[in-house]
Amino acid sequence: MDENNAAAGAGRQLSVSKLYIKDLSFESPSSPQVFLEQFQPETEINLQTSHRDLGNNNVEVVLSITVTAKHDDTVLFLVELQQAGIFILMNIDDAEERGRVLGSFCPGVLFPYAREAISSIVNRGGFPDLILQPIDFDALYMQSRADKDAATN
Repeated sequence: MDENNAAAGAGRQLSVSKLYIKDLSFESPSSPQVFLEQFQPETEINLQTSHRDLGNNNVEVVLSITVTAKHDDTVLFLVELQQAGIFILMNIDDAEERGRVLGSFCPGVLFPYAREAISSIVNRGGFPDLILQPIDFDALYMQSRADKDAATN
């Protein structure tokens, strides 16, 4: 690494300032009847990320997760969660690097908290444990970039 590259990387900082649940909703529209039956639910999970600049190097990143569990056409439960965090990004000015931090790294930090919140609320709703599998946010970010590139060409 030459002196210019070392100097450029010296002032970079990425840290977590705050983690919080921005919004959480749980619905069990078929209860209590659903608890009287045996069922093998099919679970659908949708993810979305967003971010907004808060000024002073602070960026809010929001990981939105919707989990829908159904048996046949009956909705057993629906969870909507926005797990958020305020991240401090200093001297990360390269657009590609900043995009990767906001689109992959930050959601990866938020996901374990979201997974715990969803598992807890589903269990408190009377359903068996729901364990969300790990997610490769790097791969999702790269796919999103490829999709955007394909759409512009």
